Amino acid sequence: MKANIGLIGLAVMGQNLVLNMNDHGFKVAVFNRTTRTVDEFLNGPAKNTQIIGTHSLEELVNSLESPRIIMLMVKAGVVVDQYIDKLLPLLSAGDIIIDGGNSLFTDTARRTLALKDQNLLFIGAGVSGGEEGARHGPSIMPGGNKAAWPAVKTILQAISAKVDGKPCCEWVGENGAGHYVKMVHNGIEYGDMQIIGEAYQLLSQGLGLTADEMHAVFADWNKGELISYLIEITADILAFKDEDGQPLVEKVLDTAGQKGTGKWTGINALELGIPLTLIGEAVFARCLSAQKEERVKAAQLLPKHSQIFNGDKQIIIEAIRNAVYASKIISYAQGFRLMREASKEYGLALNYGEIALLWRGGCIIRSGFLNDIKQAYDASPDLENLLLAEFFMNAVARSDKGWRKAVILAIELAIPTPAFASALAYYDGYRTERLPANLLQAQRDYFGAHTYERTDQPRGRFFHTDWTGHGGKTASSTYTV
Repeated sequence: MKANIGLIGLAVMGQNLVLNMNDHGFKVAVFNRTTRTVDEFLNGPAKNTQIIGTHSLEELVNSLESPRIIMLMVKAGVVVDQYIDKLLPLLSAGDIIIDGGNSLFTDTARRTLALKDQNLLFIGAGVSGGEEGARHGPSIMPGGNKAAWPAVKTILQAISAKVDGKPCCEWVGENGAGHYVKMVHNGIEYGDMQIIGEAYQLLSQGLGLTADEMHAVFADWNKGELISYLIEITADILAFKDEDGQPLVEKVLDTAGQKGTGKWTGINALELGIPLTLIGEAVFARCLSAQKEERVKAAQLLPKHSQIFNGDKQIIIEAIRNAVYASKIISYAQGFRLMREASKEYGLALNYGEIALLWRGGCIIRSGFLNDIKQAYDASPDLENLLLAEFFMNAVARSDKGWRKAVILAIELAIPTPAFASALAYYDGYRTERLPANLLQAQRDYFGAHTYERTDQPRGRFFHTDWTGHGGKTASSTYTV
């Protein structure tokens, strides 16, 4: 009996997905570039299963039923293209390749179209949930050639997380849609982690709480409106002790790594002209953390800040909770606003409410208010910004006072909170009817004749002023918004 699906790439995510498929009754054939890994997998985690090990791509392809379905769990970028090139001569019309890595959405769109020209079907599927999710149920975001969906739907939905009986896996859209949504998911993940990190630093450095005290705070937060996977694991981390009985988290070096998806989200936001300020700050915060030696030197040379907190800790803990909640809402609002623009720009036809449901289980950013996002888009499919939905409008209004209190305290204590502060600046800017861009446009017209629009004239009419009396009447054609 031939296998239902083949998988290439037996790193931890690949192995766990294969075991997940096996648990759900699917016969899987596997291949890895280092064939020794195949044998070790079969003699280890996959022992006594129906998983088939192969030692060449030819053997893998020949072990599959038709249409052949092959999932790539390899490093994003050139490696994916290399495997596609190697598979092309071995496949037949109608066969399907799934890329389950963190690929750039433009690469997925390119591959979908190129393989379609060769009568092959391509899916770019974002997979979120880390090792645990892959093993027991991730969130899966498939997009690409929709003709492939009926053949892979049963497998992908079976292995995905389930919430209220609904699989956290549904077709997202054409071409690069699946990996685009996963990219934004990862950007929001960057933001969520930075928000939590700022709360942690305010609680520890600002209020002087111990790891055990902070564990109790985060465990309590996880029972209310902040309930989420990242808050839950933060509580667990703070409670974890090293062999000497001390909190292990305090021994972890403060230099954060990244794989690029947060950066891609920020770059795309700049290309589309969408303010994605919180996620951008989260990426830059990681970059700043990487400058460890330089920061140590600066800490020794630059003036110290001596102010300490001596107020009511419980009031500030609640204020920090408000800041976490409001900033998290802003992060999602910015992320969904970016998807809205991308859907229009790239013709993705994204369903924002369904995307929120995909993130309710299995994935890293799963949280309590994803159902509220779904309800907001059900009530208003053309909603411009989540901040305009009644639930989120009221939630931010309730958090406003504490949010500002937390940011002010951070400034007073010289504790950096770029996510809290940038989220607040965006919120205040978004609800400000008149921003100082009128002065900016006057400056651009003064030094570059870039023109401006007037409040007393219809939109779309542009004017240039000779501000100096000797600048002339010729205007630049480079006015852009």
